[in-house]
Amino acid sequence: MLGILGWLSVALVSPSFAESTEDGGAFPEGSDKLVAHLQSLLPQLSIETVYALPIKGMYGVEVRGGQTLYGTADGEYLFSGDLYRLSDEVVNLAESRRAIKRKAALDAVPLKDMVVFSPVGETRAHVNVFTDVDCGYCRKLHQEMAQLNAMGIEVRYLAYPRAGLGTPTYDKIVSAWCSDDPQGAITALKSGQNVPPKQCDNPVASQYQLGQSVGITGTPAIITAQGQLLPGYMPAADLAAAIGLE
Repeated sequence: MLGILGWLSVALVSPSFAESTEDGGAFPEGSDKLVAHLQSLLPQLSIETVYALPIKGMYGVEVRGGQTLYGTADGEYLFSGDLYRLSDEVVNLAESRRAIKRKAALDAVPLKDMVVFSPVGETRAHVNVFTDVDCGYCRKLHQEMAQLNAMGIEVRYLAYPRAGLGTPTYDKIVSAWCSDDPQGAITALKSGQNVPPKQCDNPVASQYQLGQSVGITGTPAIITAQGQLLPGYMPAADLAAAIGLE
């Protein structure tokens, strides 16, 4: 129990429950006791969605930050982790739901708010990458940009200053996003060079918060067009294979 409570501490970020479901309505029928017990024991837990599982008498409880808890209808039992369905193959049901939410969240971000590196010819696929300019593996991935573009992969950068908002890294990323040449500024910063400080209306803070809301904890965090998270650096050839390109 201590392990679960320790994990839950990272989710205690809201002073009240956010009572919502997938369709914006009330919690599903039968989950009242579970929700009430959670509210009583953990009044600061930020719940985003409660949904019925394909297991009778059990519900999924999605909390802010992309994590999922599972509880019984009587409110007596709760566990954390991913739920898998065993049929002809092993299917991670929790990750499938997270992918849908990631896709919807990223589809809502205007392309003009990203720093985009597009192929010269046909774009065969795209990936969204939450990136930091001082991250070694972010720099390594960026060094393969020409190879990725040559394979027809468009890379859409979103800002994720790992050190947090208001830090020197955050200021660098803001300067890049505000630059007259954001692509050049990103490339310079990821090569260890400096760029002129610059301020403007920018999406860096909102993209950082978006990353946290979909469960990003490190960089680079690559998200496919379908919402699948590929955490960490991947060589260009491996990334191409992961998104179905030969």
